[in-house]
Amino acid sequence: MPYKASTKRYQKLTYRRCGNSGLLLPPITLGLWHNFGGKKSMPNESKKMLFRAFDRGVTHFDLANNYGPPYGSAETNFGQLMKSDLSKYRDELIISTKAGYDMWPGPYGEWGSKKYLTASLDQSLKRMNLEYVDIFYSHRFDPLTPLEETADALTHSIRSGKALYVGISSYSSKQTIKMNKLLKERGVRCLIHQPSYSMINRWVEKDLLSTLKKLEIGCIAFSPLAQGMLSGKYLKTIPKISRISDNSSLDKKMITKNYLLKIKELTKIAKKRGQSLPQMALSWVLRHPTMTSALIGARTVKQLDECLDSQKNMNFSSKELRQINKYAREENINLWAKSSSN
Repeated sequence: MPYKASTKRYQKLTYRRCGNSGLLLPPITLGLWHNFGGKKSMPNESKKMLFRAFDRGVTHFDLANNYGPPYGSAETNFGQLMKSDLSKYRDELIISTKAGYDMWPGPYGEWGSKKYLTASLDQSLKRMNLEYVDIFYSHRFDPLTPLEETADALTHSIRSGKALYVGISSYSSKQTIKMNKLLKERGVRCLIHQPSYSMINRWVEKDLLSTLKKLEIGCIAFSPLAQGMLSGKYLKTIPKISRISDNSSLDKKMITKNYLLKIKELTKIAKKRGQSLPQMALSWVLRHPTMTSALIGARTVKQLDECLDSQKNMNFSSKELRQINKYAREENINLWAKSSSN
């Protein structure tokens, strides 16, 4: 039976302006990094999550060229869903993709050259059955490619009609300022920055958030739940279904006594607020006026609903923030630190 979107999908979320642009984004964005790939087709639960998200007002779906596994399969599966169920809602959707990390063999299959970024976007559009994406990102800073060349590639994506907006991900404050200037010189604005940010990964607070505010660039935090480390799932044991068990992007060495103590105390604070720890973690990230959206991943519709319900309590007292700051400390989990340290 063909999917039909809920007629009440825009009644509950309050959309946020992305920097100084005309674009509004939902406070929660669904990312397709994990759980949406596969060689044959998208898992049924993943389809349900996409439909449920849209039914609840989530208009923004975030992908990248190498999401899977295998590489490209998340885009391919999403493209099949676009063709079968979502094409009639295309003008209500914000679809983003990225290029920068390893995608195909040889010297032109990663980083920030114009050759790679242009070819990757063409491939992404074909996989997703799209004429254009709403946002195209440089997925990481390339220290060996002149930033001017990466800016040229992003500019080309807009002038060719293949992207409406461009953004950057995991760039330092210094390189963000440079890229913004280069894009402005080419008549293009840097719409948005996508950094990792959570209660236990707070690097953006040093200077990036203030830079984005000054430049009027939007911000969407990825991994706001620290890839599940702020879900409470590791308090007793390591679940068979988890990032650590999958041996994907987390190491069991990260589950330290210090980390577990923080999670226990933060969970107590969340409970007093009438929230789960993931809900409080999302509300906490979104407390910044500069923060446009928080980018989540999910395995089930139940997890998705729990995250979306974080919107029911978005306010923090100064006392709560002081209590949270006692335990919301760095855990050395920023896997993308190298890109943003230049």
